[in-house]
Amino acid sequence: MRIIRGINSIIDNLKNPVVTLGNFDGVHRGHQAIFHTVVKRAREIGGTSVAFTFEPHPLKVLAPHRSLRLLNTFHAKMELIASCGIDVVICAAFTRTFADQHPDDFARDILHEKMGTREIYVGYDYAFGKNREGGIQSLIKMGQRYGFGVTIMEAVHVDGLVVSSTRIRELIESGKMEEAANLLGRYYAIEGAVVHGSHRGRKLGYPTANLQTPNELLPPEGVYAVFAEIEGKTYSGAAALGIRPTFEAGPMVLEISLFDFSGDLYGKLMKVSFVHYLRSEKKFTDEAALISQIRMDIDHVKEILGQASLLFRTC
Repeated sequence: MRIIRGINSIIDNLKNPVVTLGNFDGVHRGHQAIFHTVVKRAREIGGTSVAFTFEPHPLKVLAPHRSLRLLNTFHAKMELIASCGIDVVICAAFTRTFADQHPDDFARDILHEKMGTREIYVGYDYAFGKNREGGIQSLIKMGQRYGFGVTIMEAVHVDGLVVSSTRIRELIESGKMEEAANLLGRYYAIEGAVVHGSHRGRKLGYPTANLQTPNELLPPEGVYAVFAEIEGKTYSGAAALGIRPTFEAGPMVLEISLFDFSGDLYGKLMKVSFVHYLRSEKKFTDEAALISQIRMDIDHVKEILGQASLLFRTC
């Protein structure tokens, strides 16, 4: 998949672009349905499937007070979109100047003149331009004016719920990892590098890997059943997220104990997929009580992961 950073970097004509517009945070099952349609249609007309997105997320610029925590890093979002078969991602730099464009200017200058768009597919609630003045009906009229077709994609429902990034964030923040996975089409995952920690887990007989992650959204403090991907291989494990109150409470850390891995992990990249939330973080009276709980947690995690599906693929 080709990634074009910035509008001015579109220097060659795309062949019959079939485009979808959006933020695509989470690349969830609703986004996936749009991507599938765009890819299929582009192949039918011998065109190019294009996802037009923004960096940073518009709310980071227009409403920073909302402290939006994204579901993906930019790198992870690009990987997920690529897995859906999209040919090109155009990533526009989102600024207040960009936001202040009149919707018609965006449609004429960028979609029509810069890109030569043939068809556009957007979600049922899409809006764009200054003050989100460019709604669905406006986009359809602009398409008639500038020669591109517009198709509106209906909401995707899973178990009676409309799939949305907002709903998925709420589920993750509540520790409802299975429900979030159902809407995402995969387990919620974070990524990062393994760094040195206090080495206390090793002293307790359960060595752990400390993950330093750029991800913004973490689930609640507690213990989780997880899968971890390292250098293309998948391992089962238990993760503890919290401040380790049994010892001297400190900053938030994520520690992962892998059941079937041996070797040095320091500096390696790891992706951790959260499968199930076991329990909240606790303060134990002594190390013996903590070790006893760790044993029970690991037995429970192994039972859960033994019945879990490997939900990693997106499209």
